[in-house]
Amino acid sequence: MKFSKVLIILASIISIVLGAGYWYVFILGAPQLDRPQEELDTGLKFELQSFNSKVMGGVRQYGVVLPPNYYKNTDKRYPVIFLLHGGHDDPRAYTDKYELLNILHELYKSGKLPPSIIITPDGNDKRGSSPLFDPDYFDGVNGKIGTLIGSELVQVVKKNYRTLEKPEFWAMGGVSSGGWGAFNIGLRHVDNFHILFSHSGYFTDKTGPQNSPQEIIKKLPVNQQQQLRIYLDAGTGQYDTEFLASTKAFHETLNSLGIKNVFNAFPGGHGLSGPDAGWNYFHKHLKGSLSYVGEQFKKAKN
Repeated sequence: MKFSKVLIILASIISIVLGAGYWYVFILGAPQLDRPQEELDTGLKFELQSFNSKVMGGVRQYGVVLPPNYYKNTDKRYPVIFLLHGGHDDPRAYTDKYELLNILHELYKSGKLPPSIIITPDGNDKRGSSPLFDPDYFDGVNGKIGTLIGSELVQVVKKNYRTLEKPEFWAMGGVSSGGWGAFNIGLRHVDNFHILFSHSGYFTDKTGPQNSPQEIIKKLPVNQQQQLRIYLDAGTGQYDTEFLASTKAFHETLNSLGIKNVFNAFPGGHGLSGPDAGWNYFHKHLKGSLSYVGEQFKKAKN
């Protein structure tokens, strides 16, 4: 009798733990308790917008953060930055998790990034978002996400906002699988994006060489290779061993091809807590990538 009661108690405890784990990961999205601090008075605003996508056959969303005084300076045109989210995320991830508005406010104030139109696409395919898989940032059986972001959304943004037209004023980057996505899409659309960046992403995809930037970039015409400006970083923490190796190998490929790039290995990376882990890692190093983007925008204007 006593043994059966123990089993019942153990089973109950296991059920509670599993239920709590499911709720934490699948419902809440594994929130980070020591997240970056929010700054309320940035003067910037994140908005969700939608459009009817022909390539995906339905309504799609994207986030936008317009530069300060956008509606006052009605004759001014601005550079554009696309930010791609990672797995189990959505267009709100950069503001809800990485405190993007704080970063932009700081970089605009310091002059490291010229005021820009920031776009956060929904990179989830027809399967939706799940912690069990990353988005398919390519045209495949789950939808034409590559064409959606690399071409269709570009035209939507150009139509609805006062953008600078030339691709040297357009940048795209991402975190984790979004870093891979930025290159997998960006290298197919060099006519739209000249600046690409990745934070602890990867460059060889399990679907094969057709979706592996490590191989795609070698096949680009030399004139397109020379137009690119690339920023890379990866964490040195225990969860980022493969990301670091992939990023470093890609950096070496870029060097062998004579493509301008910078690469940094930083403490931390993926994780659920710590000043250099997870959301904190991406918050901290987005300042670096966006400062690099700002340098390229300034050079393009001169």
